[in-house]
Amino acid sequence: MIPLVTVDPVIGYVDEPVDPSLDLVEEIGRLKREKNAVLLAHYYQEPAIQDVADYIGDSLGLSRKAAATDADIIVFAGVHFMAEVAKILSPRKKVLLPDLNAGCSLADACPADDFAAFKARYPDHVVVSYINCSAATKALSDIICTSSNAEAIIRQIPPEQGIIFAPDRNLGAWLAKQTGRNLVLWDGVCIVHQTFSEEKLVRLKVRFPGAPVLAHPECDETVLRHADFIGSTSQIRAFAREDARDTFIVATEEGILHQMQKDNPGKHFIPAPPEGGCSCSQCPHMRLNTLEKLYLCLVHEAPEITMDEGLRLAALRPIERMMAMSAGVQ
Repeated sequence: MIPLVTVDPVIGYVDEPVDPSLDLVEEIGRLKREKNAVLLAHYYQEPAIQDVADYIGDSLGLSRKAAATDADIIVFAGVHFMAEVAKILSPRKKVLLPDLNAGCSLADACPADDFAAFKARYPDHVVVSYINCSAATKALSDIICTSSNAEAIIRQIPPEQGIIFAPDRNLGAWLAKQTGRNLVLWDGVCIVHQTFSEEKLVRLKVRFPGAPVLAHPECDETVLRHADFIGSTSQIRAFAREDARDTFIVATEEGILHQMQKDNPGKHFIPAPPEGGCSCSQCPHMRLNTLEKLYLCLVHEAPEITMDEGLRLAALRPIERMMAMSAGVQ
C-alpha cells in the first residue's frame, strides 16, 4: 500500500522528515527493485544522484531511454521538461519528478502563448524547438532537437525553407554559423551557460596552454570562440575520453565533471569560471533534486507528472520526427 500524500504545488515535493539513520542509497535501490522503477539522471545532477541512477545521459540519450524502458515507473532526476518528455513517450507509465519546481530557464523563457504569437509572424517557417521547452511549446513546433542532433536536423531541412529556432538564441546562433542558415531566433538563454566569463576563460587558457576548451553550444559566442571542441554533454564526455591530452577546461554545468573524472581517473578537468566571485557553475534547478527527495518520491510515488492527452499527442509528433531524423546521431 502506497502512503498517500498531497504534494503542495508551491513546495513541489513530498515534504516530510527522513530518518537520518537510513542508508538512502540502499533504500532507493530496494524501492526501485520492489516497484520495478527505473531512475534516469541527467549529467547535471549532483554526484550522489548520478551514482544511484540506472542510466545517466543528456537529453537525447534520456529521451531514448524513456521510450525504451520496460519499467512500470520512471523516476526522472532532472528538470520538469525532461520528465514531461518521458510522459509524452510513455503515457501508460507512471512518471515521477522528485521536485516539481526543478524547472529550466530556457523553458521558462518561452511561454507557449507568447511563442504562438511569435510563430504567427512567420507563417511559412518551419519551427525547430530545442528540447529544453515545455510540452505546450513542443506542441507548437514541427521538429524537436537536442544539442546532440540539432545541426544534423537543420541540415536536413531544404535550404529554401525558412526556420524558426527556439528557445536558445546561443545554440541557434551557433547552428546558423555551422550550417550557413538564416534562422529566426527566439531570445532565450540558459542561466548557467550564459554566465561563463570570457576574460577568466582566457586567463585559464594562458595558465594551462595545452588544455583544450570543451564547450556546450548553449554558451555565449564570446566563450565559444575560444573553444577547441563544441558539443553536447555526451559529446564532451566522449571527446575527453578519446583525446590523449591530460588536462581539459570544461564550459558547461559542472555536474558532467563527475562522469568525466570516473571515465578518466588520470586526467584533470577544470570547470570554466562564471562571472562574479563564485568558482562553481551549477544549475540551481537541477540541484533542487536531492537523495532525500528522491527517496520520498519513490516511497510515495509522488510528485507525478500528468498530462492532457491532446497536449501529449501534439507534443509527441515533433519528438517522433526528431527521433526519425536523428537515428544515427550519438
